Amino acid sequence: MTTSEQTGEETAPIGTLPLDAWHRAKGARMVEFAGYWMPIQYEGIMAEHLWTRANAGLFDVSHMGQLLLSGQGAAEALEALVPGDISALKPGRMRYSLLLAEDGGILDDLMITGGEQGLYMVVNGAVKWDDIAHLREHLPDEIGLNHMDEQALLALQGPQAAAALERLVPGVQALVFMQAGAFDWNGVPLGISRSGYTGEDGFEISVPAAHVTALADALCAMEEVKPIGLGARDSLRLEAGLPLYGHDLDPATDPVEGDLAFAISKRRREEGNFPGAARILGHLADGAPRKRVGLLVDGKLPVREGAKLFDGNTEIGVVTSGGFAPSLGAPIAMGYVPTGLSATGTALAAEVRGKRVPVTVAAMPFVPHNYVRKQGG
Repeated sequence: MTTSEQTGEETAPIGTLPLDAWHRAKGARMVEFAGYWMPIQYEGIMAEHLWTRANAGLFDVSHMGQLLLSGQGAAEALEALVPGDISALKPGRMRYSLLLAEDGGILDDLMITGGEQGLYMVVNGAVKWDDIAHLREHLPDEIGLNHMDEQALLALQGPQAAAALERLVPGVQALVFMQAGAFDWNGVPLGISRSGYTGEDGFEISVPAAHVTALADALCAMEEVKPIGLGARDSLRLEAGLPLYGHDLDPATDPVEGDLAFAISKRRREEGNFPGAARILGHLADGAPRKRVGLLVDGKLPVREGAKLFDGNTEIGVVTSGGFAPSLGAPIAMGYVPTGLSATGTALAAEVRGKRVPVTVAAMPFVPHNYVRKQGG
């Protein structure tokens, strides 16, 4: 532990990821994020954002937690903590789900993949230790929980991602959105899913940390691939209307308020046997008091997280994410408003530096998703 001179409090040292030296050699500007030094940009957020939308961007997301749940009844045990249909998850199939507190508040959003060895989960880096503690406390002792901290995680995103990755790892183009498989790259085992958090087609690649530098070099040797920092990852996911845990989602928010009711499967709604079911099913039936919405901003002034939202002179909500949208050439935001004011086209205002900026409730995503789905699906 290190000690802060200002407060006298002990703080955890900032961690480094397996690609730390690689990022610095590429000229990345490094910042602290989720307890690690991470690249926020290389050439510039705007250029990197637009490159990913047109070509392929390589993101280091090794700060995320990679977990493996194993043992008889692992899927059923996990179902007691999330609202999704996990026991029906076949090997190679993925589900977006939510780790719920007893009152139905969201502790994290996560991806779950069925596999022969168990359930593979990717959880948010900022709360991965909390998630691990929560799972260890609530899962039966016979269920194994392995934190795969020897694995790095890369995301290759953009319309050229599939063609680029296929050159290195033949067969990946056969995957469709929310499908995963085991692959081999020069003898190195890779877990690859067709998924990501940019709204673009792309892949997430779990690779042994000892081999991640070689894989990153091989990918960036292709003319359509460039390394992309956290700044563009944030603007891309905002344009895609995707919430960021700790900003747009938190323990005070339930799935209906967070506009994530799709993550509650039909069977689980009928059974009602998940944490906070009474609150959540009540909100599904009668409507939640508030809802996460998209906001188009009038003018060029960005509306940032924390800005208060007004209906006339009445404060009615708050912005949880906001910034400039390079693909649209205008500022956008998302935030929470009363459900009665959540209809698309509702005129509101945000307070920025003491001034009221007109905003309009907008449908999300702001930029259409470009996922490659199964034919007819």
